[in-house]
Amino acid sequence: MSGTGGWSAVGGGADRHDLLYGPQPDVAGASGYPDAPPRMGFFTDTSVCIGCKACEVACKEWNAVPEDGLELTGMSYDNTQALGADTWRHVAFIEQRKPLGGQEPGVAHEDQEDMDVFAAASRLGTGAPPPGRAATAPPPAPASDSGAADRIAPVSPDGRTELRWLMSSDVCKHCTHAACLDVCPTGALFRTEFGTVVVQEDVCNGCGYCVPACPYGVIDQRKDDGRVWKCTLCYDRLGVGMEPACAKSCPTESIQFGPLDELRERARGRVAQLHAAGVTDARLYGEDPGDGVGGDGAFFLLLDEPEVYGLPPDPVVTTRDLPDMWRHAALAAVSLTALAVGSFVRRPR
Repeated sequence: MSGTGGWSAVGGGADRHDLLYGPQPDVAGASGYPDAPPRMGFFTDTSVCIGCKACEVACKEWNAVPEDGLELTGMSYDNTQALGADTWRHVAFIEQRKPLGGQEPGVAHEDQEDMDVFAAASRLGTGAPPPGRAATAPPPAPASDSGAADRIAPVSPDGRTELRWLMSSDVCKHCTHAACLDVCPTGALFRTEFGTVVVQEDVCNGCGYCVPACPYGVIDQRKDDGRVWKCTLCYDRLGVGMEPACAKSCPTESIQFGPLDELRERARGRVAQLHAAGVTDARLYGEDPGDGVGGDGAFFLLLDEPEVYGLPPDPVVTTRDLPDMWRHAALAAVSLTALAVGSFVRRPR
């Protein structure tokens, strides 16, 4: 699978660990690009994402991605719901009953587990405390006589902080060890000289093997033709020295594009800055070359546990154990063959 999967290597010195899992410092070189440019990627800082969806629009416009229904989930302002064949960028809206900093990550308040968000919103600005919650916030300003509009204001003028939004623009992770690429039988998925993973839609035969292989559930098939589609990290733009459309359109620089090593260093500095400011929940996700996929080409700064954002806590490339699986299958086949031969030889004549 030279140039298309995680099985190839340059110089013949790589072992199975380098090919299928673990750190791989030269992803493009291992895929047949000896003089490749630096590996490029995304760093998405969710702490400054404002949920404007400019990235979603720019991605669709540049890549001619069809509209995907725009159906509200009923739980938030999210109208694209998840990544898919027609959603290559997805901005998640997560509403939480806690302030930006000062709470242990992943710990829910017992009195908030069954909270009715709409009932809580109707009480804001009325002076009625939320049920089961101590009166730690400053008293709200007196409600005016202007009607219901004042009573349901999501944030009262005195700066109460009962609610916070977590917004995050999700995208294909362009894994160091990409299982989708390993299992593709046609070479439709290939590794570029920038270390990204791209689908050639004219080569894809719609087999769908890559869909369950992705540990993040990113890649998906279009219902009308069965072929798979996903983020290309704007491969056509990279080839002429342009940055991806989503990063170009982001007004807050939540989506940052550049050489992956530089982005990782920048991200660590940003986490340290947030910790110093009291946002102790901040952590990086997908930047570690020692994780189950060898590190992601698109990684994130999160303000809570990965599961809150719909991300797997410990992703592992699904093809990691392929050699052992084939070895066990071969051993079983040999054993069955030996039993069959033994039974035939010992059969009385």
